[in-house]
Amino acid sequence: MALVEIRDVYKKFGHVEVLKGVSLDVAEGEIVTIIGRSGSGKSTLLRCINALETIEGGEIRVEGRQIHAKMPDLRQFRQRVGIVFQAFNLFPHLNVERNVTLAPLLTGGIGKAEARALAEDVLTRVGLADKIDAWPEQLSGGQQQRVAIARCLAMKPHLMLFDEVTSALDPELVGEVLKVMEAMARQGMTMILVTHEMGFARNVANRIVFMHQGRVWEEGPPAELFAHPKTPELKSFIASVK
Repeated sequence: MALVEIRDVYKKFGHVEVLKGVSLDVAEGEIVTIIGRSGSGKSTLLRCINALETIEGGEIRVEGRQIHAKMPDLRQFRQRVGIVFQAFNLFPHLNVERNVTLAPLLTGGIGKAEARALAEDVLTRVGLADKIDAWPEQLSGGQQQRVAIARCLAMKPHLMLFDEVTSALDPELVGEVLKVMEAMARQGMTMILVTHEMGFARNVANRIVFMHQGRVWEEGPPAELFAHPKTPELKSFIASVK
């Protein structure tokens, strides 16, 4: 059974139909990269998976459960499905440890010593163990994004969603964030990523999904999709991002 099952999903903002019958399965441990031009519905689809947006039609299931904004255990569900945005959204008045452990402390009933150990563990995974007592303003953009990833990892998610997490970074900082994501992929984390980093998509993803005009236009293994695009829309997109 797929970890994520998306069936014929429709989503509107006012009169604008953003998702037009999207269907997609993601298996446990799979790395799926969603590519496409701005406005194709990529980020909206991620937000629907995490129930941050409601849908007008179709259904989304994660771990066999139908997802919707009125789920009685929505908070617990979001602990299992982490999402990282292009904006870091760190609390400036909290140090790195507190940013990372705030949610586990509030929801998990863990003590301060256990929280410190948890912070050390996840910060080590993103290469920032030495920044545990730093403040967000003391960190580079790349470091702040890695803290945001660590904050999600602290909740021990089964699925991670990444929405253009490198797009707000200076080019020299992009690599450090992509390395963290590559390491997570090697460790078996199920990941769905919206990205313009075509090198990452080619080298790390198991499958690439090309969205166009609110639909899944093409999908397949990276080597096949990039070498043999079936539609002029994908061919044009690939040419524009090379």
